[in-house]
Amino acid sequence: MVAVGKALAISPGARVGIAAPAGVVDPHCIESGEDALRGLGFEPVRRPGLLDRFGYLAGTDERRAGELMSLIEDSEIAAVVCARGGYGSGRILDKLDPDVFRRARKPLVGYSDITALLLWQQRVAGLMGIHGPMLEKPAGFSAQAGKALFQALTGEGPLGRLTGQPVAPGRAEGRLTGGSLTLVTASLGTTWEVDTRGAILMLEEVSETPYRIDRQLQQLKSAGKLELLAGVGLGEMWKCHDDRYPERDVTAVLKEVLLPLEVPVVSGLPFGHGGENLCWSVGALAAIDGDRGELEMLESAVAAQ
Repeated sequence: MVAVGKALAISPGARVGIAAPAGVVDPHCIESGEDALRGLGFEPVRRPGLLDRFGYLAGTDERRAGELMSLIEDSEIAAVVCARGGYGSGRILDKLDPDVFRRARKPLVGYSDITALLLWQQRVAGLMGIHGPMLEKPAGFSAQAGKALFQALTGEGPLGRLTGQPVAPGRAEGRLTGGSLTLVTASLGTTWEVDTRGAILMLEEVSETPYRIDRQLQQLKSAGKLELLAGVGLGEMWKCHDDRYPERDVTAVLKEVLLPLEVPVVSGLPFGHGGENLCWSVGALAAIDGDRGELEMLESAVAAQ
């Protein structure tokens, strides 16, 4: 995997733009999220149209792409945090200018459907991003998630360590990539196709049955995306069960596919749709320890101004 550039660290008091590149936004969640950003010492900024609705999308493709580009181009906006996932990020990628992203070097934060945008930024614009909390929860951020987000955006404090449960032994270093399993699989054959060579592949998912998770893992395997991995870090597989086939739960499916790879695997890392959603940096160097059940960040996604 080729190293990518870092975004520029932001300072306390910086203006943080809120983008809705995917699904319809809940206004109450946005207000809670804005309060959470203010609580971290930042000034949230939203463009008119953030609450637009076009079916299941937060407005037309042109509106959503234009909003994101305007935030990236605005010199007074230091970083961009996405409002929510859902669906729709992949529809606007061909409307974004990677050169503008590359020159602006702004931290971009999101997860779920925003995986498409983070992988695009990594592969096409050559920039690291931040897989982390958005503004889609009524209660805003937890204290721990907020602290991790502050550190990820400013570069202040320790790089961080995520703790889960050991699955497969060993220790390895590699650059982090991945996100939502569904979006990682959807990247195959695109300009933003996930690059897993020498990488630690991070995966999480929500409301997918074990057989669907199995299907997506088999597709990644058939595409050669599991061959040259350094390791695998699994976040929450939230609500990923099927009462019809309880004997084939998601844990069994994951082990069946991942254990033969003979690389370190850690599960239960605190990121994803369920409880805590702590930050990790897409494209940054990290170390995974399958004996201790830990993922240690070795590099920040941001650099000093």
